Amino acid sequence: MLGTFAGGTGHFLPTLPYARQLRARGHQVRYACQQAMLPVVEAAGFPAVDTGGATLLPPDERRPLAPVDRAHEQRVVADFFIAQVGTERAARTSALIAQWRPDLVLRDEMDVGAGVAAEAAGIPSADVIVIAAGGFLDAERLRPPIEQLRVRHGLPRDPATPGLHGDLTLDPVPPGLRDPADSLPDTAIAVRPPILDDLVLRDPASPVRQHARRSLYLTLGTIFAQESGDLFLRVLAGLRELDVDVLVTVGRELDPAELGPQPGHIRVERFVPLPEALRGRDLVVSHAGSGTVVATLALGLPSLLLPMGADQPWTAERCRALGVSRVLDPLACSPTEVTNTVSALLDDSPEQHAALAIAQQTAELPTTADAAGLLEGLAR
Repeated sequence: MLGTFAGGTGHFLPTLPYARQLRARGHQVRYACQQAMLPVVEAAGFPAVDTGGATLLPPDERRPLAPVDRAHEQRVVADFFIAQVGTERAARTSALIAQWRPDLVLRDEMDVGAGVAAEAAGIPSADVIVIAAGGFLDAERLRPPIEQLRVRHGLPRDPATPGLHGDLTLDPVPPGLRDPADSLPDTAIAVRPPILDDLVLRDPASPVRQHARRSLYLTLGTIFAQESGDLFLRVLAGLRELDVDVLVTVGRELDPAELGPQPGHIRVERFVPLPEALRGRDLVVSHAGSGTVVATLALGLPSLLLPMGADQPWTAERCRALGVSRVLDPLACSPTEVTNTVSALLDDSPEQHAALAIAQQTAELPTTADAAGLLEGLAR
């Protein structure tokens, strides 16, 4: 199997559990990704090949927090992720497929270029949903660059579908999170978020944990942390006032020292695997990234969301509609607002009960092992 993804860690990790399952069943697995992600993939135990499509900021770059512009974020997908990154990745993945001839390509849904390369080579492909809430990928805006990409590789324009998905789509998203107005194709299969393979679901009969100290996890993601301005500092100033233990991850490119000294109940790390980061927590404060929100809901945890860009505003909107989260404006929120909102969420809130109800439904979905069986069948 060839695993591919366009983007950073948030696009890689959703594919990883299925790659591990297939390898455990005796299949050879390798990855194709942008150069900056090669060390991350190799650290996870898989060989990787550079197939271009750079999307990550230079490690030392820091950007101020910008107002959310939904139309701009959607243009970035069409003009950059599809027209530019997709073009490069389609060409270089095609060359890799011709050389290696995998039986299956498994990609994140944004790696349209790899999907085109697989289809042109007659290789079955599956994609994993990474835009959890839907609504963000505008099919009509994406249609022209996808059609151009398909024609360039000898494929029909495919006017009936937007071309975002493969022969099988794995949807590891809690029930109800996806916008019902943005449905997936009939080839989509709902599966459990893989974090449930690592952690046991909290007891639904105990919506509030009876620990001496509460505990929460704060993340702004592996990408947007570099574009968050002073948001970390404002949120931490609010969390310092609470009697809670706090784990903070700032991403591989930030030095925890950039946030200055912290009191003993706040621990700052570059990166902690999500199962470990969420283990035993009562609440999550995040940027509303798809991967974080999916894992948070799968474990029945409420959250405070601070959406900054990409699909995050859509995800935050869905979470608020489901009653599992409260949302603050990352540009304007004050430390006092953070303190008050977190306190309310920890105090036997409606969001806690709503999140636990979704977690119960999520636990009943087919497992990662079931999904691996479907992938094997597709390869055959």
